[in-house]
Amino acid sequence: MSEVTEVNTQIQNIVDTSDVVLFMKGTKEMPQCGFSSRVAGVLNYMGVDFQDVNVLADDGIRQGIKDFSDWPTIPQLYVKGEFVGGCDIVTEMTLSGELDQLFDQKGVAYNKEAAEKIREANA
Repeated sequence: MSEVTEVNTQIQNIVDTSDVVLFMKGTKEMPQCGFSSRVAGVLNYMGVDFQDVNVLADDGIRQGIKDFSDWPTIPQLYVKGEFVGGCDIVTEMTLSGELDQLFDQKGVAYNKEAAEKIREANA
């Protein structure tokens, strides 16, 4: 198996086995870039149970996730196997309430009050 195929299989496995996955620079406890920090912060604040994948720890995954999703930037959020987007998209979806709707549709637990507070603070 080629290295690319192996990385794709590894990424597919992560995405398939976790309801919510954030491919990010750093970890949810210690993000290593502002964009990763913002998305992890939103998920943490909303009480979403998510798996963080530190792309800085693995060059194969760091490049592989960009090819896998055909999306050029990190972080990348997946919900129930579906690519949602990066920082700008997740921020917009949080503020519009679309992220709540997605979590509701996919059966992902989160704190609705916290989501409302984010919207109020950014209104």
